[in-house]
Amino acid sequence: MLHHVLTGKIHRATVTDAHIDYVGSVSIDIQLLEAAAIVPYEQVHVVNISNGQRLITYAMTAPRHSGTVAINGAAAHHCRPGDRVIIIAYGQLSSEELKSHRPKLVLVSEENGILEVRQPSDILNFLEHEEGWSALPPQLMT
Repeated sequence: MLHHVLTGKIHRATVTDAHIDYVGSVSIDIQLLEAAAIVPYEQVHVVNISNGQRLITYAMTAPRHSGTVAINGAAAHHCRPGDRVIIIAYGQLSSEELKSHRPKLVLVSEENGILEVRQPSDILNFLEHEEGWSALPPQLMT
């Protein structure tokens, strides 16, 4: 069985540009893509913190150290420069791959500079816990 899990996330990035007359995608500073382990043309979800919109597109590279997070094409109707967004990539991993999986969470400044890169290991703790699902707090089970 494959599990659809978070592989990389750029958290609270600031939209720098929105280009409606462009052929799709979101252009992201390549330094941010590398830090989050998101590859060019990979499908990403863009969650707009400022207005609640969610969209799915693909990642493209923008110049390194530019701080660019540009929403392109029809998606530009849902984001404006200055909006804060979360860019999320998911992958399909086998149960065996989950044992060593650690997603990359990139926290950025208002200028889209990297503040911190986290690689949580709570999934490893969960898989190693002998009680498994039953060990989760009841509020997470509803």
